[in-house]
Amino acid sequence: MNWYWIVETMEKIGRERKAPVYEMSLNDPFMVLVSAILSTRTKDEQTHKAVRKLFSIVKNPEDLLKLSEDEIDELIKPVGFHRTKAKNLKKLAEVLVKDYGGKVPESLEELLKLPGVGRKVANIVLSHLGKPAIAVDTHVHRIANRLGVVKTKKPEETEEKLKEIVPKELWSRLNKAFVGFGQTVCKPLKPLCEECPFKSFCEYFKNLKQS
Repeated sequence: MNWYWIVETMEKIGRERKAPVYEMSLNDPFMVLVSAILSTRTKDEQTHKAVRKLFSIVKNPEDLLKLSEDEIDELIKPVGFHRTKAKNLKKLAEVLVKDYGGKVPESLEELLKLPGVGRKVANIVLSHLGKPAIAVDTHVHRIANRLGVVKTKKPEETEEKLKEIVPKELWSRLNKAFVGFGQTVCKPLKPLCEECPFKSFCEYFKNLKQS
């Protein structure tokens, strides 16, 4: 399987169709971290709404630290579990300023110590930093299983299986490529299978034609 072609094709489609993940591209590691925390168990549209609102005021951990938990909550309200996330973001700002000099740590171990940060969020940050990490969110987990490149039940299993079959130099690009493709073509509901360049080997499409 030509993973270079798959990733490049997904990236091209995501950009051409103006996938939200490309439309709202973040360069700052702190903003990537906060955005990833907000995205957990939240629809893409709600995440982007909250991110735009929050980052119109907050540019760094010091800015976030100045806000009260209630003020943070008001800014991120469209997202799921906003109260918990507001609490975690307030703690996150305190930890980053106090323990890391306002910088985002660059190792999996250190990232996982941060409030509200799980493996997926940590890997999104590492991927952004160009480090070899595969961040598996709902898009990556869904599409990898639909294509039939993995047969897994949990995102953690998907991450491990993809690491076995995807060239390491592509790991950091994988999440964004899959997310852009998942937002525009391989959607959770009503995927645009007839427009998919991978239908010749896609298990989901094969089963669809047989049913």
